Amino acid sequence: MLAPSSELPGPIAVSERTQAVKAYLLDLQDRICAALEAEDGGARFFEDSWERPAGGGGRTRVMENGALIEKGGVNFSHVFGDSLPPSASAHRPELAGRGFEAMGVSLVIHPENPHVPTSHANVRFFSAEKAGEEPVWWFGGGFDLTPYYAVEEDCVHWHQVARDACAPFGAEVYPKFKAWCDRYFHLKHRGEPRGIGGLFFDDLNEWDFDTSFAFLRAIGDAYIQAYLPIVQWRKATPFTEAQREFQAFRRGRYVEFNLVFDRGTLFGLQSGGRTESILMSLPPHVRWGYDWKPAPGTPEARLTEYFLQDRDWLAGV
Repeated sequence: MLAPSSELPGPIAVSERTQAVKAYLLDLQDRICAALEAEDGGARFFEDSWERPAGGGGRTRVMENGALIEKGGVNFSHVFGDSLPPSASAHRPELAGRGFEAMGVSLVIHPENPHVPTSHANVRFFSAEKAGEEPVWWFGGGFDLTPYYAVEEDCVHWHQVARDACAPFGAEVYPKFKAWCDRYFHLKHRGEPRGIGGLFFDDLNEWDFDTSFAFLRAIGDAYIQAYLPIVQWRKATPFTEAQREFQAFRRGRYVEFNLVFDRGTLFGLQSGGRTESILMSLPPHVRWGYDWKPAPGTPEARLTEYFLQDRDWLAGV
């Protein structure tokens, strides 16, 4: 991995609060990459620093063909401009005529072994300013898990870490953002969840800035605590070519969600973001088949019959 650099293009005047968020996100990217490289043990992240002609830039880090990770990306971006694309301001009229900044870390990890789940995490900050008016800002993010051969212990652990990260901010926070995740990562045209969920939140500004930022940090820091134990438990499990084929079909569902529903993907493409960085979330090998479905009574069928349900994984825990 290349030496980190925070010397990315940015606005001339940036508030101290925005600088603090940016510093945290850059450090989070470094820490997650280091942890994943150590776990993989066979490959390192390649860094591609880039600039956005309309304003901003980022650090895209990608790993391919590792001992564990078939393809993974951990991206930082910080983009800004004088106005939002019409598609964004149409949904948020209060943003019309405002300059904006959007920054975040977004990652997707696709392991080769189908017994190790795909994971996704994202933490982000958005602000929009206009002379003479109060700034508009919010935080968003979360993390979610997409298993292929799921294990109940893994699902419980994933959600336990999520609940523990939310606990200092109120008992109602985990159930609220867990339910939001279940709703968001749902393929409406398939009538099924993308995975076993986790946390999702957006437009978070009902707390003061410091509390909201503290929550963002709690969620960002919790991702590795949630994911690495599952990787360690499952990465040595033997797998067959038939199981890899099932993984490829299920990855097709992942692609469908990202290209049709994902807000980050759509905002990135509509705002002139860097296409290669935005689409790094897509897996390297994927399949579709006409009216494909696993045979009844198989472990493959159990994925959708039991695990891909909007259930309370922590009932009684």
